[in-house]
This record gives sequence, structure tokens and C-alpha cells, in this order.
Amino acid sequence: GAAELAAELTELGTEVEILACDVADRAALAAVLEREPDLRGVVHAAGVAEVRPLAETGPADLAAALAAKAGGAAALHDLLGDRELDLFVLFSSIAGVLGSGAQAGYAAANAYLDALAEHRRALGHAATSVAWGPWAGTGMAGGAEESQQLARRGLAALPAAVALAELGRAVTSGEATVTVLDVDWARYVPIFTAARPSPLLADLPEVRLPAADLEVSGELATRLAGMAEPERLRLLVGIVRAEAAAVLGHDRPDQLQQRRAFRDLGFDSLTAVELRRRLVERTGRSLPTTMVFDHPDPVRLARYLLGELLGTGSGDTAPTAATAVSTDPVVIVGMSCRFPGEVSSPEQLWRLVADGVDAISEFPTGRGWDGRVPVDADPDRAGTTYTTQGGFLHDADRFDPGFFGISPREALAMDPQQRLLLETAWEAFERAGIDPAVLRGSRTGTFVGASATEYGAGDDTEGHVVTGTIPSVLSGRLAYVFGLEGPAVTVDTACSSSLVALHLAAQSLRGGETSLALAGGVTVMTTPGPFIAFSRQRALAPDGRSKAFGDAADGMALAEGVGVVVLERLSDARRNGHPVLAVVRGSAINSDGASNGLTAPNGLSQQRVIRQALANAHLTPADVDAVEAHGTGTALGDPIEARALQATYGADRDRPLWLGSVKSNIGHSQSAAGVASVIKMVMALRNEQLPPTLHVDPPSTHVDWSEAAVVPLGSPVDWPTGPTPRRCAVSSFGISGTNAHLVLEEAPAEEPPPAESVRQTSLPWVMSARGTPALRAAARDLRSCLELDPADVAHSLLATRALHDHRAVLLGDSRADGLTALAEGRAAPGLVEGMADV
Repeated sequence: GAAELAAELTELGTEVEILACDVADRAALAAVLEREPDLRGVVHAAGVAEVRPLAETGPADLAAALAAKAGGAAALHDLLGDRELDLFVLFSSIAGVLGSGAQAGYAAANAYLDALAEHRRALGHAATSVAWGPWAGTGMAGGAEESQQLARRGLAALPAAVALAELGRAVTSGEATVTVLDVDWARYVPIFTAARPSPLLADLPEVRLPAADLEVSGELATRLAGMAEPERLRLLVGIVRAEAAAVLGHDRPDQLQQRRAFRDLGFDSLTAVELRRRLVERTGRSLPTTMVFDHPDPVRLARYLLGELLGTGSGDTAPTAATAVSTDPVVIVGMSCRFPGEVSSPEQLWRLVADGVDAISEFPTGRGWDGRVPVDADPDRAGTTYTTQGGFLHDADRFDPGFFGISPREALAMDPQQRLLLETAWEAFERAGIDPAVLRGSRTGTFVGASATEYGAGDDTEGHVVTGTIPSVLSGRLAYVFGLEGPAVTVDTACSSSLVALHLAAQSLRGGETSLALAGGVTVMTTPGPFIAFSRQRALAPDGRSKAFGDAADGMALAEGVGVVVLERLSDARRNGHPVLAVVRGSAINSDGASNGLTAPNGLSQQRVIRQALANAHLTPADVDAVEAHGTGTALGDPIEARALQATYGADRDRPLWLGSVKSNIGHSQSAAGVASVIKMVMALRNEQLPPTLHVDPPSTHVDWSEAAVVPLGSPVDWPTGPTPRRCAVSSFGISGTNAHLVLEEAPAEEPPPAESVRQTSLPWVMSARGTPALRAAARDLRSCLELDPADVAHSLLATRALHDHRAVLLGDSRADGLTALAEGRAAPGLVEGMADV
């Protein structure tokens, strides 16, 4: 410490005085320097260690990193500018010369020191900036663990005596900037340039990367050439996992999941280079240093190695021209959702609307809203709301991060909207009969309607705040977790977001840009802010009920929800054996333009978007039986929408156009409102009934219902199949002026499968999950399938579900007893449990 140093210098005959101040405090520093008028030299060694990538560095973080090192140096330069000094030494770092991906602010501060030394020399002042490598036993990287890590990267720690000798030479060299480090270039450069090249290092004469030994025995390639494709991939995946396990220090390769990203398995730039080195030795091929970054999980890396070994290439980067397939209808093959009223599936949403359930409730508990929001009946009272009723997802905080390979800390930083989308996307794929794992690397698009929230989880999660909260990551997170390589787009047109997202997804499929598309929307209110804001606009119903098209309409009910649909071209759906739930016959979007106000609805624009959607669907208004309206329950918006529907659909009809709104049941789920309406109407098509709209009796007296055949659905109406396809439409209008209209058609009839002479009823039922509790829950859920064809269930469990490591197999005909035993954790005849290597 300082006392020991002072004692040592005193013994050498030096007079020592220690004065302490914050070098970043200019006034305090000036006071110290005034006490030393005969000062002849300065050694500036102050600094703050921080580890924070640039993407996660905010202004405050940068200021803290710069304060002592850069700010202190600048203050010393200014305050001593007129003094004749023998030396002005700045302790810089190689982070400022070479860069440091995890020390953005620190690297910038040191680069400033080097620039300041050059500036002082140009002014004729003394200055030497020494960019140090790590010192042994001292400094910011002087710990034993840090020294070992740096040595593995090729940076040896400098002994203090060596460093001090180099310091003397640097000061007397006459150079403004000097870099001092003990480096093994052959080890350091491949690691440092693993993610991207370094032009600086490439130009150094000392850098001569050793060429890999390219004498290939050909044994592995010959062995692969004689194998079938699945066996080839299985062999190479095993090799990759074995080498990766050895690099990471695991006892067995099966401890590494083969489809999990190397980054999530624990790889960094150093271990990635080590894995490359080992695979070069195993394959005898020259492999790029970016290999692990370009092929980021064991399966994809194995596919790449297979192409290299057999000379076929990976085929990943060869572009193909998109081919428009506008004549092939776009269909919905899967759906999933979470909505108020404890709705967690399309079937539960159907039961809710068919039974006329009111799902509105009080503010949710557990979000910290209690006592934060004053309630006042006066809509002009700032900072208050006049209603605490709405449609809420009361379990929006529940999430299993481990299932998706996400750490608990990162999950806490994630906007709940991201978490809900992950869960519902997985369910939608499986309900479509698609194992999510097979979509990795496919041209599947992700189109999400959503708005930004005010979610924040505290200082402990700052490292994940950016990716946890920005809206663009809502679609990007899905693409990343599932490995989807089509467009990933987050759409924010407020209330029409999810219907616009669905329109864009259908367009992408028709244009040949994607082979499959995930589309939907999500809203979770993480703060009560929307209630306060809409209270000032008098837009909320005091009792929290959206009375769509009812005479008692007095505002909307704010709500939450998430809904996702899987879209595919009809020919692909039939070929892949996916269920066709409905056809997206056509859609259109437009804007209100210069209307009567930024947020005021525009009836003429609504008419135009309806006519355009019908034209795109090649239909007439008379071809549509019902419309699921935007219908929020406002005294202004509902009559405008009703008159637009009358003008477009109401004339020349021989039967009523039935009008409904799911918002009367669950409230206005904002960015998820459009997809909620779509799921409701797909279920109505499948159940051959139009459900009632609540609170519509009597209908609004602001609309002349007698002038056209548009009739609000005050009670259920049968909607049976007939000689012509049944069709319905969905409207969604955004507060910003973006309108969307979509036409749905019942699924075309399928040709019956050929009759089987023998039905296999004793096939095994294979269940899997990520953990034992989830496996028990799966057994409980599967009891609802006991009345279905056992062979169909067996096929679906294996062919249309992801297979996880915790598994159970049920054999024999006593399935009910076996499922009960598995759910309760008991043994039973014909029941086998175990772990699989995946």
C-alpha cells in the first residue's frame, strides 16, 4: 500500500509526502497542485475497472469509466499546461490499442490517454503514454485467476521488475506512445480475431499464424462416404459433442444438448478456438476461426463439417430467387393464446365466448400496483384513474426459463410479453403438428404486433435490459430461440398491430419469401400507466366493460392478451399433414390519412380497406356472412364503424350480416386484439355457430339499423356448413390511423384417408418433457385423449411433438391406469421412465 511505498522510498533517501484527492475532482486536484510549485514530473495511473460490452454501456456507465482515467488526465494537462515538466507519464492499456469487446468504456478511456500524449508532444510538452499488458501480482488483472485466463489467451503477465525497466526505456525513448506486453502471437491472434478480423494485427510482422497440418489421412471422409445420411450426421454430432465436452471439462458428451447454442453451453472466444483446433486435428481440414460463430450449435456445426469432408459444401449461403405463389391459398394450421378469464387455449376462448362469459376483473395483484394509483371519479384529476376494472392475465409472471435455455437473471429482465410469446409460439407449432426443433434453419417468418412497455426489473439485470425490453426483440427472440431464418418483424400500429402482422405474414407466404409464418400479437400492461392516460381522454368505460354497438356504450375496457397463429400455403399444409383450420382468403391495410383528428376514426378509410380486402380475396360483400368488428364500445367509434360496414356489406343482401365483438367478453387487448378476433372466428367456423356479443341489447340508437342488413349478435346464431363456403371478416383499427381488414374462409374439405383393414391399437405412447414435474403434468393432460384413436395419439406424440430428455413410454391397453400412475409418480405395469440423450 501507500504507507509501505513511502517507507521504502524514505529508506532510499527520498522525501515523501502523500496527498489524497479524487483526480476526477478538478477543484480538489488544483488545490493539491498549488501546494507543489516545484513539481517536475507526473505519473497518472488512475483508472476504474469495469466489464460491460458496448451494447450494454449507457451514458452513465461511460462517464464512470472515463472519469478518473480520461477526466483526470485532462485535468492534469489543463492545470499543468504552463509548467516545465521532465516527464508526464500516462498509464494506458492495450485495451485502447487493440480494443476490448467487454470493456468498451475502459478501452475508450485508454485510447484517450494515447491521444492526449500525442497532443501534448505536438504542443512541445513532455508526454509518454504506455499501453500496458497485464502486470504480475498487481494492477487490474493482477489476480491469479485473471492471470491464468489471460495466459490461456496468449498474454503473459509482466513481472514488476521487467515492467519498470520497460517504463524507463519508454520515457527516454522520445516516443509519445509505447505498447508493452508479453504476447504469444500464435495463441493470441486466433482468439482475438475469432469473431472478426483485426487489420492492425494482420499488418504486424510478428504475426505469423501457423498453418494447419493439411495432410489428410482420408479415414474419416472415407468412413462417412460409406454411410447413409442420418448415420453420417449422427457420427459427426457425436464427434463435435465429444470435443466440445473435452474443451469445457465435462465428463460425458451427453451433458451437452446437441441443439443448444455453443454460447449457452458456456463457450467463449477462447474455448471456441480450442474447439476449432481439436476439430482440425480430428478432421484433417483447415477450418475457419469463425466456425463456432457461423454454425452455433453442435448439429449445425456437424452439418458444416459433413459438407467440408465430403466436398459438397454446407449449402447454407446459396440464394434462391423467391417465387410468387399467389394462387396457393394461405391457411391457418395452428393457434395458441392466453386471454382474460384464465383462457389458455383456443378451445377455452371458444367456451368463454360461446357461454357469454364476462372476463373482466379488478387490477391484478403481485405487480406492485396496489396503492400506487389513486382512484377518482373526476376524469380531469391528474395522476388518477376512474376505473380499476379490465381484462388481465393474472398469471403473466409465470415462466419456465430453463425450458427455453434462458437463465433466471435474463428471464427476470425480459419483458413478460417476450415470455408469453415464447410459450404460445411453442404451443402453436405443436398444435400445428410441427416439432419446433425441425424448423431450425428454415425460412420461417416471425411477425409480431406489439408496443413498448415500461417494464424494468432493477439494477441486477442491467446486462440484459436492452434485449429484454426493446420491441424489436419480441420477434427477434422467437427467431433466435427457434432458429427461424425468415423475416423477423415487430409491428406497432397500436390496436391493429396483430392483424397487420398477420397481413404481412400472409403476403410473405404468397410472395414466396417464407415457407411458414408465425403471426400474432401481445400486450401486457406492466404499469397502470395506460389507465391513467386513457382516463384523461375519457376513453374508458367506468365499469370496465366494452359495450360494443350497445346503446349503453361509454368507453372501452383495457385488457391484455397474447395470440399466435401459424400460417402455411395450402399445398404445403396438405403435403406435410398439418391440420387446416381456416383459409386467409384475403386482407388489406391502409391509413386514415388527414382525417378529422390524429386519433379519430375515419369511416371512408374503413370502407376503402374493406373493399380492398374483398377485392384481394376475389369476393363480393354478399359472400361474407359475419364480421368480427373492431367494436371497442365507444360512443364515437362504434357508430362510425357500423355505418362503414353498412356502406360496404349492407346493400343487396338476401340475409343478415352478423356483427360481433370479442371485446365485450375480454376487453380491448390492444396489440393482441386483432388476433383475438381471428382465433374467435376460426373457432366459430369450426363449431358452426356465431357466439353472442355481450352488452349489445339494446343496440346503439346512434346507428340506423333498419337501413341495411347489418345485425348485432345479441344471441347465438347457428352457422352450419352448406353448399357454398362460409366466410367471415375481421376488422382492426389502430389509434394511430392504421386500418386492417381480413377475410377468413372455412377450411376446404379433405379427401378421406384410405380405409385401413387393421387398426394398430397397441402402439406405444411416448411422452417427453424437460423435467420430471413437466412429465407428470403431461400425463395428466394426456388423459383427455383416452377416447381418441390410440394409433393416432401414438403417431402424434412421436411425429408432431418435440422429444425432450425426460421420457416415459406407456405400453399395453391399460392406458388410463398407466397415465394416472405416471402423473402420481408411481410404477405401473407397462410404464417405463428414463432419460434420453438429446
